[in-house]
Amino acid sequence: MLEKNTHQLEKTVLVGIVTQNQSEDKLREYLDELEFLTFTAGGEVVKRFSQKLERPNPKTFLGTGKMEEIEQYIKTHQISTVIFDDELSPSQQKNIGKILDCKVLDRTNLILDIFAQRAETSYARTQVELAQYQYLLPRLTGMWTHLERQKGGIGLRGPGETEIETDRRIVRDRIALLKEKLKTIDRQMSVQRGNRGAMVRVALIGYTNVGKSTLMNAISKSEVFVENKLFATLDTTVRKVVIKNLPFLLSDTVGFIRKLPTQLVESFKGTLDEVREADLLLHVVDISHPEFEDHIASVNQILQDIKSHDKPVLMIFNKIDAYRQQHIDKDDLITERTKKHYSLEDWKQTWMGTVGEKNALFISAKNKENFEEFRKRVYEAVRQIHITRFPYNNFLYPDYDEAAEENA
Repeated sequence: MLEKNTHQLEKTVLVGIVTQNQSEDKLREYLDELEFLTFTAGGEVVKRFSQKLERPNPKTFLGTGKMEEIEQYIKTHQISTVIFDDELSPSQQKNIGKILDCKVLDRTNLILDIFAQRAETSYARTQVELAQYQYLLPRLTGMWTHLERQKGGIGLRGPGETEIETDRRIVRDRIALLKEKLKTIDRQMSVQRGNRGAMVRVALIGYTNVGKSTLMNAISKSEVFVENKLFATLDTTVRKVVIKNLPFLLSDTVGFIRKLPTQLVESFKGTLDEVREADLLLHVVDISHPEFEDHIASVNQILQDIKSHDKPVLMIFNKIDAYRQQHIDKDDLITERTKKHYSLEDWKQTWMGTVGEKNALFISAKNKENFEEFRKRVYEAVRQIHITRFPYNNFLYPDYDEAAEENA
């Protein structure tokens, strides 16, 4: 008997809302990202739904008419999953599930699912499991749908509540156990970081899928998993790198994303410690992405949240090979020139120029374009930190231009 294809993509629809704080253009960007997240998780998006609302409906997130439209569509097209771009409250998720009678997820749930798929090490799996249980705890009541049909009645309400309370206790115990386990691993990792000696630590940071792992492979000659999907790598990889004769430690950290679930920020504290303890941050940006400025803002916000915003930073604008400038036809007198019409040279004249020539680089990690300049900048930045820490080693590490020929 032939086995069914287990890799068949789940048919899904996406749902988002336009509000005073979120324009149609902004919603389109978020839904584009949500579609990429869905693809990464193993889903196929067949339709998007949106509605203009002053604020989300507290019961069903959307209005009644839009819910009926979605309900009709998923029945007609046999849709198995509906994914909302914003985090749903436990009651909203429960009510929507009743109406649509299919799997209902929100962005947080989807990201947690991707993390669960991608977690390789015991540490990453523990972090993801903790985040999943923290997300699950307030939603337990809505999961007892088999008791919903038994409305009232003598002897029926008690057992149901007992069952839910038992599960709550089990989940709380599991959360406490996982937190203790993470504390133990964090202590071990802290000792490991301490044992690395006094070498300068450099951390690659950035939005997810900007090419950090490709850059890690190129500069350290290591083999870190690379894939054109979101959150290709979850575990921090640390490599010893030598440029000229100057050694330092380079770590590749988990990618950030807009609307990052708070459970994940807390659960991945240990991973983010690599960023906290770094001496230098290489902020990698996918300049070919139309919303890269938003990505930069998201990363900077998370750096602020983890109190790492005051560290030295090199801005690495990656994927210049994929950058495409839009052109306005010379006979077009209507279209107004916007940022999407900028060339790379135009971008260099904007705020990027105010970052300072020494703090901004334009490269292609994939094609190693401008790579020698990248190595030079990193060398100079690491050297400055090193000689500040060990002034008596100054003579060992001359300026890059005067340094000995590069070791292969």
